[in-house]
Amino acid sequence: MNKENWLEFCLSLGPTFADTPFAKMEKGPATVVVKHLKNKKSFVYISEREGKLVLAVKGLPSVNEELRESFDSIRPAWHMNKTHWNDIHLGGDVSEEQAKQMIENSYRLIKPKRE
Repeated sequence: MNKENWLEFCLSLGPTFADTPFAKMEKGPATVVVKHLKNKKSFVYISEREGKLVLAVKGLPSVNEELRESFDSIRPAWHMNKTHWNDIHLGGDVSEEQAKQMIENSYRLIKPKRE
């Protein structure tokens, strides 16, 4: 999947929107931040680093640590809280289905209790 496909998937999860708040500061393609429409909380950052797609997703601290130990392509998120956020470096040992599941989990963590 390419960047647009990942964005489309993220936007399909519920009342969400995409933003590019760092575009003026970035030299390459802008990082897309996908947020919940009601509470404006972020649940995924889609960026390109060194020509590769990276997804930053929120997770439970205990699960994040386990994922980092299980996958070479999952690392503490760059420029984010290392306890609560992981980077998924796509094209490695994480399948698209696994990445989608992590995005869905991230969405569930931030969505309001009542929508």
